[in-house]
Amino acid sequence: MTQNRPPSSSWRRLLWIIPVLLGTVFAVWFVQTSNAQTTGHGGKRGGADGGPTPVSVTAAQKGDIAVTRQGLGTVTPLANIVVRTQINGQLVQIAFKEGQIVQKGDFLAEIDPRPYELALQQARGTLVHDQALLKEAELNLARYKKLVAEDSIAKQQLDTQQSLVEQYQGAVQSDQAQIDSAKLNLVYCHITAPITGRVGLRQVDQGNYVQVGDANGLVTLTQLQPITTLFTLPEDDLPAIMKRLSEGAELTVTAYDRNQTTKLAEGKLVSTDNQIDTATGTIKLRAQFDNTDSALFPNQFVNIVLLVNTVHDTTLVPSATIQRGTPGTYVYVLKDDNKVELRPVKLGPSQGDIVSITDGLAPDEKVVTDGADKLRDGAEVSVK
Repeated sequence: MTQNRPPSSSWRRLLWIIPVLLGTVFAVWFVQTSNAQTTGHGGKRGGADGGPTPVSVTAAQKGDIAVTRQGLGTVTPLANIVVRTQINGQLVQIAFKEGQIVQKGDFLAEIDPRPYELALQQARGTLVHDQALLKEAELNLARYKKLVAEDSIAKQQLDTQQSLVEQYQGAVQSDQAQIDSAKLNLVYCHITAPITGRVGLRQVDQGNYVQVGDANGLVTLTQLQPITTLFTLPEDDLPAIMKRLSEGAELTVTAYDRNQTTKLAEGKLVSTDNQIDTATGTIKLRAQFDNTDSALFPNQFVNIVLLVNTVHDTTLVPSATIQRGTPGTYVYVLKDDNKVELRPVKLGPSQGDIVSITDGLAPDEKVVTDGADKLRDGAEVSVK
């Protein structure tokens, strides 16, 4: 009786290869069929079924757009003063609180005035003494003049007396200067605020002996209202800015926080630097803000938006409508027959997601905002 032989290894491999080959052939056929259905006859783009391409459109508007420039800035006070003593002495009183807003002329601190009061009294005593000597010398001079006229004394004695009178006159003037100096020192004992601003942290405690040469002074006083910011812009922006300034325009400056999400203050451009930084190719500018709400703080980092100009009655479209490619910058314009026209355009200033068109598009014309990547000139569309 004949026994069944098991299939050889070659037959087993063939049984696996045949299904794989059939699957590959079916996959290639399916891909080619799908591509043919997608591209349609002649390779035209269209919808999923070869029909019109669905798109979103919007009408171009007529309006105004701001021409702005953006830069990074640092808040800088108009005045930042280290309050120092102008005389040596013991600090006997501190009249301010740290962080306090003070007005110009407000009392801040006092140096012990007693040594300077004594100096004033001494200077006054010296003045009285020298005035008495001067008066006596002047009386003698008057008598000597009569005696010389009578030829009773030598003229040399008169000349000597005249010189003595002049010496006493000089002494009296010097004494008066000493009195004025002593009075000034007493004024310096009473330290007042030189400007209106915010007081910083005190650098010395009451009771210490302070001197004119102390490096840190008593306290720092910073002017906050108004306040300025220093910011930089590329040198290419300078011609347009200088043109507007030469026309007498007041350019508005807006300060935003570090994240450029919160508006902090609005002010005006007050000055520009006199030279461009060759290392960075930028120019420094200064803007001033009233800062009545103290939103700006010295050395604070801010984002600056400078309004250079405003373009009126221009054509405006969303930035999503702008396409770039071989034709340059262009948009797809929806025609009455539900076909699109590829229209080259020239761009003007932009603001946020709005772009101005200076040439190539008229207000109220409809442009494609979504789906333009599937279009070509003359393509048929359906508006979503």
